Amino acid sequence: MMQGPSGPATIVATTSPVLRIGGVFKRFGAVTVLDNCSLDVAEGEIVTLLGPSGCGKTTLLRCIAGFWEADGGSITIDGQDMARVPVNRRPVGVVFQSYALFPHLTVARNVGYALRMQGMAQAEAERRVAAALETVSLVGLEHRYPAQLSGGQQQRVAIARVLVMEPRVLLLDEPFNALDAKLRGTMQVELRQLIKSLGLTSIFVTHDQEEALTMSDRIAVMRGGRIEQADSPNEIFDRPATAYVADFIGSSNFWPAQVVDGQVALPDGQSVASALQGPVRVMARPHNLQIAPPSAGPWTGKIVFQRPVGPLIETHVETDGGGVVKVVAMRRESERAFAHEALVSLHIVSPALCAVYPD
Repeated sequence: MMQGPSGPATIVATTSPVLRIGGVFKRFGAVTVLDNCSLDVAEGEIVTLLGPSGCGKTTLLRCIAGFWEADGGSITIDGQDMARVPVNRRPVGVVFQSYALFPHLTVARNVGYALRMQGMAQAEAERRVAAALETVSLVGLEHRYPAQLSGGQQQRVAIARVLVMEPRVLLLDEPFNALDAKLRGTMQVELRQLIKSLGLTSIFVTHDQEEALTMSDRIAVMRGGRIEQADSPNEIFDRPATAYVADFIGSSNFWPAQVVDGQVALPDGQSVASALQGPVRVMARPHNLQIAPPSAGPWTGKIVFQRPVGPLIETHVETDGGGVVKVVAMRRESERAFAHEALVSLHIVSPALCAVYPD
C-alpha cells in the first residue's frame, strides 16, 4: 500500500547535511510559490528538484543562491544561516541554462573572470583556471572563444567557471536545455561522473524525469510549491508515495477499485492487499503487464496502437470496460507482435508491484 503523507514532507539525509532547507516559504504577492519546503542534502550528494513549470523548483534554487530572499524558514550551509549572507559571499556556484559566457572573452578568461573581479593574485588565478580546465577536459582550448566551441564544450566552460570558485554547493538550473537530444544524454552521464569524482554537493533542477533519474542520488518531486516525495530514483519509480508522483514519474496505468476485507481485486482475477478502505485507485507500470491471446484470462480488450521504442515495444490496449491500458515489453526479433485490433487478454505480472492510493 502506498499513501502520501498528510503533512509537509521533511526529508533527512543519512549523513550530516551540508545544505539544510528548513520550512522555506516564498510568496509573490498573493501567490505562494514555496510552501513549507524542507530538505537536507548530504556531503557529495546530488539531489534533483523535479517538477513541471511553475512548481517552485527554480524559485527554491534561487533562494539557495541568494538571488531571492525567502519569506520564511531557513537555509543553512555547513550550519551557517544564509539569511544575511549576500549573493557574492555565499559558498555556492551556479550553472545557468544559457551558460552566460562572455562572447568576447576566451575560454581561459571566461573561467578566470570572477577570480579577477575578486582581485586574486595572477599566479593563483592561473593555477586555478588551469586545474579547472583540466578537470573538465578543455586543456588546449584556452584561447578559443565561445562561438568556436560546441554546445557540450560551452557547458564545460560554464562548469569550469564555477569550479574555480571552489563552491561548497553546486547549483545547476536545467543546464542541458540548449543541447540536442543525443548530446544531452552523453552530457548527463559525463556531468554526473564529474560531480561525483569531485565530491561536490549539488542541487540539480529539471522538468525532465529521465534526466532526473540519470543524474540523481535522490529526487525531490515538487508540486504546487511543496515537496511531494524525496527519495532515491529507484524508490521514486518503484514505490511512488502518491498518485501524483506515480503519474509524473514514468508511465502509469490507473483504474478505480474497492477495498474489501483488506484486499483489492485486480482486473485479471488476482488481488493485492491494502490498509485503505472504500474506493481507491490502483496503479500498475506498463512493464508490469503482459499481453496474451484472449482465452488466457478475464481481462480482455483489443490492440489500438503499437510502436517500437528502441529495444522495447509499446502497446495500447482498449479494454472491454472502455479504458486504454499501456503495456511495454522487450522487443524480440523471434517474436511476432500482435496485429492491430487483435483481441488479447491482459495479465499483471506482479500484483505486489501495484500501488494503491485513496480515490
